[in-house]
Amino acid sequence: MEDNIRDEPGFVSRLFSSLEVKYQYYLDKLTPHTGVRWVLAVLTVFAFCLRIFYLQGFYIVTYALFIYYLNMLLLFLTPSIDPALELDDDEDGPMLPSRNNDEFRPFMRRLPEFKFWLSMMKSTMIGFFCTFFEVFDVPVFWPILVMYFFILFFLTMKRQILHMIKYRYIPFTTGKPRRAGKEDTGKVVLG
Repeated sequence: MEDNIRDEPGFVSRLFSSLEVKYQYYLDKLTPHTGVRWVLAVLTVFAFCLRIFYLQGFYIVTYALFIYYLNMLLLFLTPSIDPALELDDDEDGPMLPSRNNDEFRPFMRRLPEFKFWLSMMKSTMIGFFCTFFEVFDVPVFWPILVMYFFILFFLTMKRQILHMIKYRYIPFTTGKPRRAGKEDTGKVVLG
């Protein structure tokens, strides 16, 4: 009799399991809607910024959050296999296909778009949660943090863009030339 009671999950375990299933269900429903997800992310970041502006504090939390966003953006723009690390002695490095008979290799990101969005949403919620506790409100001179962030952003993006130019890759699908296949004549020949 006592063994049957221990085998059944408790109330708290069932509650968290139920919440986890619902969370995954809604996450799965939201996955194909890229535009809706990013609008939601921008609105969440905007609400966080409004809270920071209203409270006139928590600049360290904001700075850490935006540095994390920058780190994720870099991972999003970087290929999963860095061409700088895979140089051959006899070549200038890996190249994208330039002729029709070259092999097509799609751009694989180090951080996929969905994981980028999910990490951004989670980190924004954690940052929002931190604004409810005074221990995270460290007094700093915020213009220095803003200036340092912009300098860091521009230097990092310059380095990333030079890396893209050097190894000739574009991390986005818009604007890329698409290969055209043979035209379909519509005629079916039965033998």
